[in-house]
This record gives sequence, structure tokens and C-alpha cells, in this order.
Amino acid sequence: MASAPQPQAHRIEPARRGATRPRFSAAYAFLLPTLLILGFFSLYPIGYSAVLSLYDWNWGARMNFVGLRNYVNLLSGSEFWQILGQTFYFAGGAVIIEMTLGLGLALIVHQLGFGANIIRTLLLTPLMVSGIVVALIWKVMLDPMLGIVNYFLGLAGLPPSPFLGSQATAMNTIIAIDAWWQTSFVFIILLAGLQSLPAEPHEAATVDGANSWQTFWFVTLPLLRPVLFTVLIFRTIDTLKVFDIVFGTTGGGPRLATEVIQTMTYRTAFSYLQMSQAMTIMVIFSVIIVLISLIYLKLESQGEASGRGKVTT
Repeated sequence: MASAPQPQAHRIEPARRGATRPRFSAAYAFLLPTLLILGFFSLYPIGYSAVLSLYDWNWGARMNFVGLRNYVNLLSGSEFWQILGQTFYFAGGAVIIEMTLGLGLALIVHQLGFGANIIRTLLLTPLMVSGIVVALIWKVMLDPMLGIVNYFLGLAGLPPSPFLGSQATAMNTIIAIDAWWQTSFVFIILLAGLQSLPAEPHEAATVDGANSWQTFWFVTLPLLRPVLFTVLIFRTIDTLKVFDIVFGTTGGGPRLATEVIQTMTYRTAFSYLQMSQAMTIMVIFSVIIVLISLIYLKLESQGEASGRGKVTT
């Protein structure tokens, strides 16, 4: 008895690489104008600053090539390292406070029903004010003689405090001012992230008997991780290059206690007229910021890879 013919398996040919080339070519063509503008307005100033850092130029007509002498003088001195440490102290303190408060406020407002829009609008009010205005407002409010903060301290029977006039409290006070100002930014981004999360994982956790803390730690936080990393990168870079809050409140004082890299660069360029030295500071600091950003991106990619691995297993 003749056997029935077996069906032949048809081999699916893989798509050829050349089929996607026109699409990529069109994408690069659309990106080219933006890349050219970005290169001219961003990369060109950075490159020109790097070139100026190799010269001895004090706003005059003559520019003497000195090679790496500006870098040696800067890195061998103690003032740069002290101010760099203060910059990281400010950034670390401000980012920790803002991320913690912003996440807490986002979780609270996300659970609210009636009045959530009003509270969200009120919390966004500090972001409507520029940095230098925020600095001047708080400088007046914290004045030892005329400030309203010390007035209320007096009503409570407490002695007045020189918040911005003491080396022991000035930097922490500026951190608190920045947290009051920028926590709203963290709050609104994380709130948008929470509202975009799918409801199914939370419903499954509730069915499995998970309490609120377990749901937050094992469901909400992992799903919110990409948004958290994005906000963390933005706020870290923003706080590292802080200028207006420090310049408007203390100007870097008292006795350089609140001096940061940006105010040091300003003082070097416009007070001491050492433009090449100022460019040297900015080149080194730009490299540090790029390295920190790369570390954050690497950690984020590793976190996403581990998350995908847990899902597949």
C-alpha cells in the first residue's frame, strides 16, 4: 500500500539586510539637521574650550600656548578638590532629599481621588519661579535680623540662626532651598510614571495576598525603575552644575564654604580674569559629568537586563 505523500516543510528565508537600508537612510536624513545644530551649538563650544585650556589667555589679545600646565596647576592645588567635594556633597544631599520626597508625594497624590488636581497644581508652584528669584526670596526670609524664619524662631523662644552666614549651616541650608524648589520636578515626573503603570500586576499582587509594602517593593518600584533612573540622571546633572541658588544666596561664602564648581569657574573667569584656567575647570568637570552619566546608563541597562531575566525564568 502506497504511503501518503509527506508535506514538504517550506523554509522561511530570512529577510535580507538590504531591505532595511532605505528606512535607515531616511531616518539619518531626517536626523542630520538636528545633529548639525547640536554639534555646532554644543560640541563646538566644548571643543573650543578644550583648546583654550591649553593656552594662557587672560582676555587679552595675546594667547600663549602652555600645553597641560593649566591642568597640572589646577589638579595639584587643594582648592579645586575641596570645591569639587562640596559640589558632590550638595548634589548628593539634594538628590537624595528630592528623590525621597518626590516619590513619597507622588505615591500619596496617586492614591487620592478628590482634590488631587488642586494638590498637584499647588506642588508645582515652586517650579514656576526662576532659580535666582528663589535664591533672593529665601535670602530675605532667612535674614538673621529681618527674616520671617528667625521671627518665628523668636516666637518659639529659640535664638536666631545665621542660616546662610555660618560655615556650619550654609551648605545644608542651600540644599534645603534646592529641595524646596526642585522636589516638584521629581514629583510630577514620577506621578506621570505611576499613572502610566499597568493595573494588572497590582491586581495580581492583591489577589495573591500581598500587602501595600510588598506591592510597592516588588511590583510598583521595579515597574517604575526606568522613570526613576531618568529623573535621577536629570537631577544629578542639574545639581552638579548648580549656580543660581548658590550665587544668589551666598555667592560661594562664607569663606568658600558653599563654593561649587560653577561659581568657582565664574570667579576665576570674571573676577581673576583667568579665562584659560576657567576653561580648564569646565573641561575637567564636563568629563566627570559624562563619566557619571555613563555609569548611570550602564547601571540602568544592567537593571533592565536582570529584570528581563527574572521575567523569562
